[in-house]
Amino acid sequence: MRIVRFSTDNKPRYGIIEGERVRAISGTPFRAVRPTGDSHPITAVRLRAPCSPSKIVALGVNYRSHAQEMGSQLPKNPLIFLKPPTAVIGPEDEIVYPATSKQVDYEGELAVVIGKQARRVAVEQARDYVLGYTCLNDVTARDLQRLDGQWTRAKGFDTFCPMGPWIETELDDAEVDIETYRNGRMVQKGNTRDLVFGVPELVSFVSHVMTLLPGDVIATGTPGGVGPVQPGDTVEVRIGRIGNLHNRVVRGA
Repeated sequence: MRIVRFSTDNKPRYGIIEGERVRAISGTPFRAVRPTGDSHPITAVRLRAPCSPSKIVALGVNYRSHAQEMGSQLPKNPLIFLKPPTAVIGPEDEIVYPATSKQVDYEGELAVVIGKQARRVAVEQARDYVLGYTCLNDVTARDLQRLDGQWTRAKGFDTFCPMGPWIETELDDAEVDIETYRNGRMVQKGNTRDLVFGVPELVSFVSHVMTLLPGDVIATGTPGGVGPVQPGDTVEVRIGRIGNLHNRVVRGA
């Protein structure tokens, strides 16, 4: 099942994809999916970020290929950091290149959407707390990351967390191809087989640090091939069973 968050006016609602149409559901998908009679052609709605997280927990250096290109050692424990919910944008929304940065990078990732409250979850039960998966771009002001020595500013700008186009609830997260395209040219290609810590380990680890709430997101890390974007570029994250997340970069004021 594919769960979307969409709008026909300015009020986002949840729905499900049925062929080429979006059918609204009652309430949210975190209790039960109850379709209504309200249905629209997918071309007639605006797709929003597929959830509204209270927090985005992201992973640093969680692909062996990315560790190699960054000259980093593999972490002994998951290296987590937070992106603020104000960074979230949806499909076709614009990534704003901040005036304070000289190098902004794309980072295509598989993101996990939490389906129910998770606290101190065992690895063996971790997938029971996952609603589904979506595409995510962990946009990073790389020069500011190096300058600050920590990642909050570099990862936290408004528009620096594109997500979408929807949540895919049926996916084998152990073997997922992830590709990123800049202006139509492939610049990243990886597979979750290369993860240092897989989805169950991540959900369990994070839930022992902080309580995960329905709609929270874990961004599982980026494969090798990260690189810069410029205003005017388009960036597309493609994950086979999920879909394509497409955004354009614009210059900030």
